[in-house]
Amino acid sequence: MKQATLSLVHKVAPLPSGTPGPHPGLILLHGRGADEEDLLGLTPFIDPRFLIIAVRAPFQFPYGGYTWYEMLADAAPEPTGFSESYERLVKFIGEVPERYPVDPGRLFLLGFSMGTVMSYGFALTKPRNIRGIVAHSGYIPESSTLSFDLQNLSGTAFFIAHGIHDPVIDVQFARRAKDLLSGTQATVSYKEYPILHSMSEESIGDCAAWLCRHLESGTD
Repeated sequence: MKQATLSLVHKVAPLPSGTPGPHPGLILLHGRGADEEDLLGLTPFIDPRFLIIAVRAPFQFPYGGYTWYEMLADAAPEPTGFSESYERLVKFIGEVPERYPVDPGRLFLLGFSMGTVMSYGFALTKPRNIRGIVAHSGYIPESSTLSFDLQNLSGTAFFIAHGIHDPVIDVQFARRAKDLLSGTQATVSYKEYPILHSMSEESIGDCAAWLCRHLESGTD
């Protein structure tokens, strides 16, 4: 069912397990020109213990769908739109455990492209509020005005996935993210795939397996 009463329009996938919770939560953040339906196709591949929430970016994209921000000439986020999306995402994530049976200590983000940029923005500024993120085909918004809390990442896990033939966001951005995070106390997993700016059967399987491994044991 689609929900619009919180800070961002979103859709909640049915829980196959049928248990009352609290559940580990997975928030899906789509890329430019898509909407909250875009990543819900991943649901059958994700551990059924997750309560999955797919979020819609706040700004309409002129060519269809929605976007988190406009891009500058160097592909960096336009500051005003990026800041508004970041603030609304922070508020939304704070509202989720109040609205849904989600365990805030087992909350994960999965982003694709711009959704990954937003996921990094949240995780690196609010590391105590997130268990981990899947960062597929995106980059760390180092040019933004966000103040990253890189000293407190010991409880945060990252899975970075990227296509080596990506013509939209070069794989060097993923390698840069790996290098930056590997210098912190975060848990970092990294894998490249022979794909373009997309997900593949292999990358989806690896993302799902990573999420499953990072569920806290003995809580379901």
